[in-house]
Amino acid sequence: MYILLILFFVSLIGIIIMIGRKLAVIADGQIVEKDYDHPFVPHLRKVKHLTFTNIKKYGHLSLVEILRFHFRSSNVLKNKYEEVKTKIKNVNKKNQANGKAGEKVEVSKFLKMMSDYKQKIREIRHKIKEEENNL
Repeated sequence: MYILLILFFVSLIGIIIMIGRKLAVIADGQIVEKDYDHPFVPHLRKVKHLTFTNIKKYGHLSLVEILRFHFRSSNVLKNKYEEVKTKIKNVNKKNQANGKAGEKVEVSKFLKMMSDYKQKIREIRHKIKEEENNL
């Protein structure tokens, strides 16, 4: 544990000494900033300019492609909707010609009882409102 603390403080003192020397040289005016290009790292202004231009270009292209896709897919959906609509109309016409459209589907007993019950309640409410209006 003590070894780690000693190493930390030694490296901290070394960093402080290096920064102090640079500040002393800068204060004397001996260091002039120079723009040098590192062989493996491109210049930051060039990178910034290239990224902004590429972002604009590819952003515009992606927006155009998204809009194209949207309009094409909406057009395809409209066409498919119309096709399905005509198919359903044709099936209904065939069913009416065969006499299948007139058939009624059996309602479950429970639903029939519920609808009868609701109808009776409506009639009772209507009678009560008429009696209240007559008084």
